[in-house]
Amino acid sequence: MDLVAKGHIQEARTFFNSFRENHEMMHQRDLQKLEGVLSPSHLEEMEFAHSLRQRKVNIKICQYSYELLLQFLHKSQSATVLGIINEHINFQVSPGQPSSISDDAEAVTLTGSSLDSANQINQKEIHWGLLEDSLEERLDKAEALDSEKAEGESKEGDRNENKKKLSEGAKQGASNKKLKKDKAAGAAKSARPEATPVTAVPRVKPELTLPVISAALPSVSFYTFINTHNGINCSSISHDGSMVAGRFSDSSLKVWDVAKIGQQSLDSLQVENGTTTSSEQVLSNGGKKPYTLFQGHSGPVYSATFNPLGDFILSSSADSTVRLWSTKLNANLVCYKGHNYPVWDVQFSPVGHYFASASHDRTARIWSMDRIQPLRIMAGHLSDVDCVQWHANCNYVATGSSDKTVRLWDVQTGECVRIFIGHRSMVLSLAMSPDGRYMASGDEDGTIMMWDLSTGRCVTPLTGHTSCVWTLDFSGEGSLLASGSADCTVKLWDVTASTKLPRTEENKSGNTSRLRSLRTLPTKSTPVYSLRFSRRNLLFASGVLSKTV
Repeated sequence: MDLVAKGHIQEARTFFNSFRENHEMMHQRDLQKLEGVLSPSHLEEMEFAHSLRQRKVNIKICQYSYELLLQFLHKSQSATVLGIINEHINFQVSPGQPSSISDDAEAVTLTGSSLDSANQINQKEIHWGLLEDSLEERLDKAEALDSEKAEGESKEGDRNENKKKLSEGAKQGASNKKLKKDKAAGAAKSARPEATPVTAVPRVKPELTLPVISAALPSVSFYTFINTHNGINCSSISHDGSMVAGRFSDSSLKVWDVAKIGQQSLDSLQVENGTTTSSEQVLSNGGKKPYTLFQGHSGPVYSATFNPLGDFILSSSADSTVRLWSTKLNANLVCYKGHNYPVWDVQFSPVGHYFASASHDRTARIWSMDRIQPLRIMAGHLSDVDCVQWHANCNYVATGSSDKTVRLWDVQTGECVRIFIGHRSMVLSLAMSPDGRYMASGDEDGTIMMWDLSTGRCVTPLTGHTSCVWTLDFSGEGSLLASGSADCTVKLWDVTASTKLPRTEENKSGNTSRLRSLRTLPTKSTPVYSLRFSRRNLLFASGVLSKTV
C-alpha cells in the first residue's frame, strides 16, 4: 500500500503476487479486497486500507518464537524490517509452547481493531443469569406445593384410619372395607376442588423439555423447498414447528402451515371479479395451496421471524423497512421505518413484543411492536451488521458483522459491553445457550466459535463445515449445538463436554478438538437455511433443493 501511495503500481503488484500465498489461509477475504487497490485514490476511498495503514495488527506469539525473532533481527541488523514491525505490528507474547495457528482463535486478531479498547470494554460487568420467575409463576408453584401437601396429609389420614379399622377384628372386615372405600372416595372428592385451580395444563404441555442423551440423539424433521427457481433468500421456522416461512426475491413472504402440506381443500373459495377474498392462493380446480402469501415490501425479503406464540411474524427487506404481519388475520399491521439501507436480519425477543434488527447501515436497532420509531440505536461496527440474536434474559442483544467481530449490547443503555474478536471472515449466524452463559457464532468460512460471555474469550473454536454456517441453535437444556451450513450438512455437537474441561488442561493433553462432534447429517443436495429446536427437543430444519449435485 505504501508503494501504491507513492505511485509505484507495477512494483506493488509484483510484491503483492510474490507474498500472497503466505497469507491466503488466514486473510483470503482481505487479500481479495486489497487486490482491487490500483491507484492512490483507491487507498483514500477504501476504509479497510485506511485502517490497515493507520493501526497496528495484533499477533499472538509464544515466548520461544519471540526470542528467535529478536535474535534474527539483531544478527541481520535489518533496519527496514525492524521499522516495519515497529510501525505496523503489535506482538502479544504468551508463555508456553508453540501452538497451531488454526487451533488458536486469538492468534491474529481483526486487523484495524484496537485491542486495548476491546479489553477495556470486556472488563465491564454483565449479568448473564436468567431472569427470576414472575410473581404469577411463583404463586402457581406455591399453590401447587400446598395442594401436594394437602393430598399427602389426606392420604396419610386414610392410611391411619384403615389401620385402626383393620385392628378391630376379622368379622367386620367386609363392612370396614366398604366404609374405607366410601370415605376414601369422599376424601378424594373433597380434595379435588382445591387442586383444580392450581393445575396449569396449558403451560405444562408445551414447555416440558426432554433431556438429550448422546446415545439417542434428537429426531430431525427437514422441510425442503423445491421449484423455487433461485428465488428464495432464506427460511425460518416457528417455535413449535407448525409453520415455515420462506423469504423471496420478488418481495413476497410465504408462510406454510405444516399440517396442510399435501392436503387439498374440498371447499372451493368464492371468487368475485377475478380476485380472491383470502390471501391464500387459489388453484384452477377450486382448491387452495397450503401457504399464505404476504405482499407489501418493495424489495427482496431477507429475514423473517415468528414470535413465541406464532400469531405474529416480522420480515425485513432491501427496502430498508421491517413489517409486522398477523398470521391470524393474514394482513400487514405495521411498517417500521428507521434504517437507511437494506435490513439483513430481524429477531423477536424471547418474550415477544420487543425485536431487534440489523442493517447495512452498520447499526442494530431495538424496537417495540407498539412504537414505529426505534427505542435504541446500537452503533459501533465497522461494516454491515449481518445477524442479531437476543440473550435468554432479554437484557442483552448480540450482533455479528462483516468486520469479523461479534458485539454484545446492553438493551437498557445501548452501550457495547463485550467485543468478541477471533473470526477470520464475516459472521453470519448467532445462537445463545439457554442458561445464558455461552454464545455460538458461525462465519463465512465454516468456522464456529463458542464464547464465554462473562470473560469475552473463546472457549473453543470448531471446524468441521466446509462452507458458510447459516444457522445455529441450542437444544432446550443446552447440551447440544446444531449447526446448518451451505455444505448441505447438519452437524450436532456436544456442548457440555467442551465447557467442562478448562482450556489450559486441554492444551497440556494435546487435545485440539475441544468440541466433540456427535453426528453429521448430510442432505442429498439441500443447503441448510434454518434450524429450530422445539421445546421437546425435536430438531426442525429447512433448506432449498439445489440443482447442482
